[in-house]
Amino acid sequence: MKHYLVVANQTLGGQHLIEELGRRVAAGPCHLHVVVPANVDPPGWTHTPDEARAEAEQRLLQAVERFGELGATVDGQVGDERPLDAMRDALRRWPCDEVILSTLPAGVSRWLGMDLVSRATRVLPVPVTHVEATEVP
Repeated sequence: MKHYLVVANQTLGGQHLIEELGRRVAAGPCHLHVVVPANVDPPGWTHTPDEARAEAEQRLLQAVERFGELGATVDGQVGDERPLDAMRDALRRWPCDEVILSTLPAGVSRWLGMDLVSRATRVLPVPVTHVEATEVP
C-alpha cells in the first residue's frame, strides 16, 4: 500500500487535485493523510488564527469524505499555519512515499510566491509532486 501526504488549503476541493489523487488510487491501494495548514490571511485581512483553524477543520472534514469516495483510506489533520512546518510535523508521525502539494495558480498563490515547492523539494525526505489549480475557488 502506498502512503501519500496531501497538503492543500483553498484548493482541497479542486478538480486538479481530485484527478491527481484518482490516478494514485487507480494505480493500487493507497492511504492519504491530508494536512490543511491553518493559514492566517495577510495583514489587513480579517481572519484571526481561530477563524483560520476553524476554516481549515471544515475543509479537512470535506476532503476526508470526498477523497474516501475515490476508494482510498483517508485521515488528516489541521497543521501549522506555515505550510512547510505543517509538512515536517506530519512526516514525523506519518511517514509516506510522496508528498502531493496543491496550490492556487501562479500569480495568486502565496505558497508559490514563497517558493514553497522548491523549498519542500529540497528539505523533505520524500519526493514532492506539485499540482496547480487552473482556477481560483
